[in-house]
Amino acid sequence: MKVLVVGSGGREHALAWKLLQSPNIDRVFCIPGNGGTATMPNCQNVSLSIDDFEGILRFAQVQGVGFTIVGPELPLALGIVDYFQAAEALIFGPTQEGAQIEASKSWAKALMQEANIPTAASATFQSLEAAQAYIQQQGAPIVIKADGLASGKGVTVAMTIEEATEAIDRIFAGQFGSAGETVVIEEFMTGQEVSVLAVTDGKNIRPLMPAQDHKRLGDGDTGPNTGGMGAYAPAPIATPELMAKIQSQVLEPAIAALKARGIDYRGCLYAGLMVTPKGEPKVVEFNCRLGDPETQAVLPLLETNLDELLLACVEGNLGNFPPLKWKKQSSVCVVMAAGGYPDKVETGQFVTGIGKAEDLGAFVFQSGTKLKNNALVTNGGRVLGVTALGDDIRNAITNVYSAVEFISYDGMYYRKDIASKA
Repeated sequence: MKVLVVGSGGREHALAWKLLQSPNIDRVFCIPGNGGTATMPNCQNVSLSIDDFEGILRFAQVQGVGFTIVGPELPLALGIVDYFQAAEALIFGPTQEGAQIEASKSWAKALMQEANIPTAASATFQSLEAAQAYIQQQGAPIVIKADGLASGKGVTVAMTIEEATEAIDRIFAGQFGSAGETVVIEEFMTGQEVSVLAVTDGKNIRPLMPAQDHKRLGDGDTGPNTGGMGAYAPAPIATPELMAKIQSQVLEPAIAALKARGIDYRGCLYAGLMVTPKGEPKVVEFNCRLGDPETQAVLPLLETNLDELLLACVEGNLGNFPPLKWKKQSSVCVVMAAGGYPDKVETGQFVTGIGKAEDLGAFVFQSGTKLKNNALVTNGGRVLGVTALGDDIRNAITNVYSAVEFISYDGMYYRKDIASKA
């Protein structure tokens, strides 16, 4: 079978890499892909935009693609799944209506309240003055979120009222365009975060290996929020007891609430959770797609054929799917970013050393890269996700940072403390 992966990041490189390990898959197409997918055997990049639904569908039909997997949230929010379903083409991901669970934080909050899913107390505003007055009333620390899609950068955890008011000013001044026309303000929650990526066929929902993301730019969780600077799996904080609570208090109620709204949600439901000091899970946010960089940490541990799992979701057969098989190892992914990230970044820098890192046993998933005259150059903020396995977290940390040392490009930046909380 041929499979099409929509997207250009490290998550999509990891998906293509994992799919090609299945005996059922002989070719993967990536739209538009990156420098890593361009050089992977039996993988081909296609120069189409991720919002060119007509072009993507026509390509899939002409090539005889068996099914399509959507990586990023934007095409899901714009309705690519609805477009494919109208043509009776198999595609993994929720419909446009279901994708609102990520595309609108206020919509997701309302859904959680309906379903009694534990989450932070919040208020929603479309007026700068009302939002500022609420902050003065509530005090700090407090969390400010642009309602719409902002590439993981629309959240400010404000430790002072001044920080909060500045964040509100920036959002209403247009920092995130239409995504900031509405603002959600939430109580500040303490604890450790955990990412649970789950797959669903609209009736049944199964979590993948729990992971922990590192959102802040700097070591020790300092600096601004980013799209993610690294991840590890499994996250030891997600004990079997906690995972049972997440299943019964978060995942199953969310699918039931979506169904009650008439939404047949098939795809990934990613719950970003805060584990409180008392060990209770609370939802920070829901996403409608696989996490990046969590996917790069989780998929190398998966032994079950990914294509079979995702097809079971698309076809409504997840309830009959056998238990997932996992390697009894730990995985750590370190994101290597470009100079200036997450603000204005430099591109076009030559990347070297990936082969040496891979010789050590690491997986180097490329994101912000492209081929230029057969040379690999940087082409984005997050350039690479270097992943290594180990018998335990400590061993995996040693292995991944040994691999990272071989890679070089001008302006290179990465955190030195990924997975240290474990």
